[in-house]
Amino acid sequence: MIDPQRRWSRHADGKPDYAGLLTFAGLPYTEDLADLAGVDAAIIGAPMDELVTDRPGTRFGPRAIRAAGAPHGVHLEAGIDAFEELRVVDYGDAACVPADPESSHAAITALVAEVASAGVMPVLLGGDHSITQPEAEALASVHGPIGLVHFDTHTDTGALQWERVLSHGTPMYNAVDRGHVDPSRYVQIGLRGYWPGEQEFAWQRERGITSFFAHDVRDRGIKEIVERAVAIVGPGPVLLTVDVDVLDPAFAPGTGTPEPGGMTPTELLWACRSLASRLDLVGSDVVEVLPTMVGGADITALVADRVIRESLTGVALRRRAAREEGAR
Repeated sequence: MIDPQRRWSRHADGKPDYAGLLTFAGLPYTEDLADLAGVDAAIIGAPMDELVTDRPGTRFGPRAIRAAGAPHGVHLEAGIDAFEELRVVDYGDAACVPADPESSHAAITALVAEVASAGVMPVLLGGDHSITQPEAEALASVHGPIGLVHFDTHTDTGALQWERVLSHGTPMYNAVDRGHVDPSRYVQIGLRGYWPGEQEFAWQRERGITSFFAHDVRDRGIKEIVERAVAIVGPGPVLLTVDVDVLDPAFAPGTGTPEPGGMTPTELLWACRSLASRLDLVGSDVVEVLPTMVGGADITALVADRVIRESLTGVALRRRAAREEGAR
């Protein structure tokens, strides 16, 4: 007879992914800073979409990404279980306030700084891409100016959007302009479409920002692009940010500003794992997930979940290689 008081956490076989508390990959949940002792990475939701310029709805992204997950196991290509190699927790959501982006950004900055100051890598679930600005600010307050690898259709380096400083089209401009990101260690991958214009690209060239377009990925291949990105970013702390609209909308229809002609999940997931295994990642995020059910499953949230898992798998591979090298 089943004990009605039993919880899934006490079940020897774990739990089905549809049962129990909704956390990323079924990870332990905590909001207690003391619980971060010995933790390698903490999942943080940043549920806001006040700063989008087209379709709203990304405030529901963190919950959808968590719901899209599945139990972890050994990665069939990498041969490692990131959640066995690393200690990862779900640290809940930043206290984002509807219709008050300044307060939401302040809450994200405070929570990311709290986690990073504890020696833990924050992993953010967006939310619109403006969340990368307070994330970069918090990381720079702990690590100094950081490098940035940025997958996106757009550069997000507008000085203003609709005459406003805060927007999901301005976070990278602000992060560089305020000294949080070192532009010489900043690489963009997957750009395409019709924005931005010459003004933004001229500003980028003056600061030494490197841009790889979707046609570069197509013509040179993702492996060459990753090699060049690693060489440009080099050693030192790095933030990996992924806007799901870097993918072709056939694979990620649930996003606010879709643009045909994008990358495939195969390219993106391999690139995230490879970069994380070779760079000193101190933070990562996946943003602009606008949940939409397609064929009974939210395929955009699913691929966003996998972006995080692949990035953590890369971090796990790097940690294991360092441990094995130290043992020699």
